[in-house]
Amino acid sequence: MNDQGPGPATQADAPAQSTASIEQIVGLLHNGRIKIEGLLPNSSNYTFLVTVKQPDLQCLAVYKPQRGERPLWDFPRGTLCLREYATFLVAMALGWVFVPPTVLRKGPHGLGALQLFIDAVPNANFFSLREQYASVFQRLCAFDYIVNNADRKGGHCLLGKDGRIWAIDHGITFNADFKLRTVIWDWAGDPLPDDIVADLRNLRQTLSAGGTLTEAIGRLLSAAEIRAFHRRLDNLIEMGTFPQPHPDLPNIPWPLV
Repeated sequence: MNDQGPGPATQADAPAQSTASIEQIVGLLHNGRIKIEGLLPNSSNYTFLVTVKQPDLQCLAVYKPQRGERPLWDFPRGTLCLREYATFLVAMALGWVFVPPTVLRKGPHGLGALQLFIDAVPNANFFSLREQYASVFQRLCAFDYIVNNADRKGGHCLLGKDGRIWAIDHGITFNADFKLRTVIWDWAGDPLPDDIVADLRNLRQTLSAGGTLTEAIGRLLSAAEIRAFHRRLDNLIEMGTFPQPHPDLPNIPWPLV
C-alpha cells in the first residue's frame, strides 16, 4: 500500500503533498483561476472537481458552493462551507496537518469552500489504515471531538499517494449541540498522549489570546457554537482521556465507510 517499513507510520514520516508548501497551496486556492471539470459523483451536496491555476502553479481542488448545500434540519442553511473552512483553520492552529488546504472564496457558482483535491490510494480507509497510522488517528479522534464532527466515516480518511493521512468532509461540524458520530472509538477512555494534550493546551492559549484565529472563527460560527467549541476543548483537556461514546445518543455514522 505504501513504501513505509514494517513499523507504525507517523504523519511526520510522510513526504509533503507536493513541492509546494501549504502556504503556497492556500495562496493558489485563494487567488487562482477556477475552471470546473465536472461534478463529483455520490456527493450529498453539489460538489465540483475543478482546476485552480496561476501562471507558475496549479492543482486540482474540490469546490463546494454554498448554494448547492442540501438543507439540514439541525444546521443553519448555507453554513456547511463555513464549517469546512473553520475546521481547516483549527487543524492548522493545532499543527495537525491532516485537513487538506481549504479556503472560502467566490467561485463560478458563488461563495463556497475550495479544498485541495487529494490523489488517494484506492480503497484505503480508516479500517485498513488504523494500525499502521495509529498516532495520526489518535490526533484525529481528539480533533473530531473538539470540532464536534457529526460524520466521521471510515472513507473520510484517505491515504494520499504522498504517503500522508488526510481527513475530508467537515461540513457538519461545530454544532452547539453534541453531535459526535465517528467510527474512531479504538482508544475510548484511554489516557491522551502528552503531546496531544500539549497541542490542545496551546490551542486554548491561542484562542484565549484573541488574534486572527479568534477573529476568523467569530466570522464563521455563531456565538453559541463558539462557546460550545471552547467547552469541548476545555473538557477534553481536563478529562485527559480520549472521548467515550455518549450513552443516550447515536455515536456511529452510517454507512461506516
